[in-house]
Amino acid sequence: MARTIVITSGKGGVGKTTTSAALAMGLAQRGHRTVVIDFDVGLRNLDLIMGCERRVVYDFINVINGESNINQALIRDKRCDSLYVLPASQTRDKDALTKEGVGKVLEDLGKSFDYIVCDSPAGIEHGAHMAMYYADDAVVVTNPEVSSVRDSDRMLGILSSKSRRAEQNQPPIREYLLLTRYSPERVAKGEMLSVGDVREILSLDLLGVIPESKAVLTASNSGVPVIMDQESDAGQAYSDAVARYLGEDLPHRFLEIKKKGFFSRMLGG
Repeated sequence: MARTIVITSGKGGVGKTTTSAALAMGLAQRGHRTVVIDFDVGLRNLDLIMGCERRVVYDFINVINGESNINQALIRDKRCDSLYVLPASQTRDKDALTKEGVGKVLEDLGKSFDYIVCDSPAGIEHGAHMAMYYADDAVVVTNPEVSSVRDSDRMLGILSSKSRRAEQNQPPIREYLLLTRYSPERVAKGEMLSVGDVREILSLDLLGVIPESKAVLTASNSGVPVIMDQESDAGQAYSDAVARYLGEDLPHRFLEIKKKGFFSRMLGG
């Protein structure tokens, strides 16, 4: 059976969909059959980040309602044979996601995939509850700012109390912290929480620290998961996060201010 991973946060705009695309691609690149599902019914951004928006015919809700089968709705990534996308609907209401319907789709996907990555909407509304209910693992994505961290702390309470694992007294969801848009320079100026500050509040295993990077926006606009840009700090940081999730013990990078080289200092760069 597949392992189901929910990518969640309490606040919007922190990089959940970017993270969902990157982690799913990273797992697939390592040979694991992976499907990433967009739970943000009514908005649907994952297909844009994955660069497959023109190939959407059927969606998640079509499958739940029996209007198509899973194979008709799944979109195979052209860059990696082990990766598939199940897009959200842009025209339905989030209430179209039912616990029974979602559970049936995940059960069917679990027969042929190793990992199911669920890209959750922000906050605590219905779509977010549906995304996290069947999770085995949760990646809590947060920015290093007080409001984002506080909202993430609230999500942890929901993960621990309203999941299927909690209801059935199973081992709890494994929770990980992914810190995005991190800037050591701003931390040094006191404009941003440090990694230590965030970990002290949330007390989670640190999966990765993704540095503030223009490469993220460039990749998103190009329909390419940023993990594929291994020239960028962000791409490398996401690769490290995937490796840690799979059990590798890697040091965290991009936490310190980069020292300028001799010519950069001379030229004021």
